[in-house]
Amino acid sequence: MRIAIIGCGFVADFYMKTLANYPNLELVAVMDKNVERAAQFSEHYSVPFYGSLEELLANATIELILNLTNPRSHFSVSKACLEAGKHVYSEKPLAMAMAEAEELVNLAERKGLYIASAPCTLLSETAQTLWKALRQDAVGKVRVVYAEMDDGMIHKMPYQKWESDSGTPWPYKDEFEIGCTLEHAGYCLTWLAAFFGPAESVTAFSSCLIPDKETDVSLDPPNTPDFSVACIKFTSGVVARLTCSIIAPVDHSLKIVGDKGILCTEDCWDFTSPVYLQRRMTIRRKTFISPWKERYPLVKVTQGRVKHKTKHGMDFCRGVAELADAIRQHRVCRLSPQFSLHVNELVLAIQNALENGQTYHVKSSFDPAEVLYGMSSPAQPQAAEKAPAFAGIISVG
Repeated sequence: MRIAIIGCGFVADFYMKTLANYPNLELVAVMDKNVERAAQFSEHYSVPFYGSLEELLANATIELILNLTNPRSHFSVSKACLEAGKHVYSEKPLAMAMAEAEELVNLAERKGLYIASAPCTLLSETAQTLWKALRQDAVGKVRVVYAEMDDGMIHKMPYQKWESDSGTPWPYKDEFEIGCTLEHAGYCLTWLAAFFGPAESVTAFSSCLIPDKETDVSLDPPNTPDFSVACIKFTSGVVARLTCSIIAPVDHSLKIVGDKGILCTEDCWDFTSPVYLQRRMTIRRKTFISPWKERYPLVKVTQGRVKHKTKHGMDFCRGVAELADAIRQHRVCRLSPQFSLHVNELVLAIQNALENGQTYHVKSSFDPAEVLYGMSSPAQPQAAEKAPAFAGIISVG
């Protein structure tokens, strides 16, 4: 499939790092509103660049657009791509406002096009292994999940010196203005929604603890939350607590607590982060969690396609490849529009809670069968022998 990248900023290099994993994707063009940046990216990766969005969208041979622009441009760029008849894979969030995200999904449906949103870590070996363990009833009925997405005190780090492989500085002004919740909560929320079904409510609190971030520029807005915590209730009855910050020490762990034990992994960003099982044991009159962690075997990756990763251990192009396969096979993408829209709503509910947090009742939903590989219910794990193959990318059998 012939694809193009719009937005040659910092994250675009992460996609280029793993593009070689997928011979079914052919990058034929790039474009950025900053022509110098587009030219620099083009020269570094030896790919043609276009001087304008209109010019790129006029190329009828391009089928799928990777929208890697600033989050505040996601809606307008994705809308222009859909109106031009292109399928879209957007970096997170799908849009900065729920009404805009809904408009994109409805527009794609009307035009018979596909749209999906990052992150794609749900397609990782780690996420699939956790999912498989849940289906195999490894920890029994799940009661609560603790998820962490803390990145340390970014404002104390030498972030002004960070550069991508092609020489683009880390866009710290944009990152601080958009906020860690919009940027990172999706890494956990996509897993939770897939595992446990649609959420029915979000009770959140968010706050800006370091307004100026000690930068040399003025931030607009100056009070974007740099800390958030949310309790999410899913229709299956599972409750999850998710914390995001650029304040607390780095922690990307996930812990799933069930009646029979605990499933956990230390890094949701790393596609091959080990999965551990701690069983609940009863000896005589005492019941306790075993201090020994059993390593749950990671699912196998087929076709030898994962050769390249970023320093985070992520394969950014896996979601793009999944979307391209769905288009070619005329099937629902595993990061479906309704699923992406649902995650977008959850993220916005947390981001917008600020310090007068209250319970938000979720309006969107999605059909689990389209995302959960034919499973009848995300709340009731099935036997492993009934698990279908993962569309040529990952085998969950």
